[in-house]
Amino acid sequence: MAKEKPGTMQVKSFADHHVITQPNPLRKVLLRVPESDLDDPVGRAEKALAGLSGEFKNWMTIEADRLSAAHEAILRDGFTIDNREELFRAAHDIKGDAATFGFPSAGAAAESLCRIIEHAPDLDQVPSELITHHINAIQAIVRERTKLDTATMASALSKQLRGVADEFLLKVNRDRPEHLEAILAPSIVPAE
Repeated sequence: MAKEKPGTMQVKSFADHHVITQPNPLRKVLLRVPESDLDDPVGRAEKALAGLSGEFKNWMTIEADRLSAAHEAILRDGFTIDNREELFRAAHDIKGDAATFGFPSAGAAAESLCRIIEHAPDLDQVPSELITHHINAIQAIVRERTKLDTATMASALSKQLRGVADEFLLKVNRDRPEHLEAILAPSIVPAE
């Protein structure tokens, strides 16, 4: 069977310009469906997420427990390379997953912890209470999310942790200007 030749280009000339219209070979393969059969991929995705939403709390609990385990390893063995990386990965995973799973304040607290790990010149010099407060805040936000009025408190707690972390990082990085710009940058975690 011979292949149909594509249509030719059409050129319409005007006094001050030309309009060139090319043939669209995809028009022949486009399938038109009736209005009643329209597929809504966004709607399907939202329905799938709604079906999974009952699991979100469990998943966040697992991630928060992983963060606590990484912190316990640091308390026991110190900031080894592996312990540091595991604490960062656990906090980073929470930062990325929290908004999707319905825990945006936990994401903000996890982002603040990630910033400490990334920008502190010496993690052994970071006050252990600062890291512990971040871990405890994330645990509390995940655990207490279902109770009334916790969203406002969780958001305030995350903002306060970010402020304390930024103050610490500005102080310890005053001689490292390449870090100051990143420290002063606004949060990238979705707000509530």
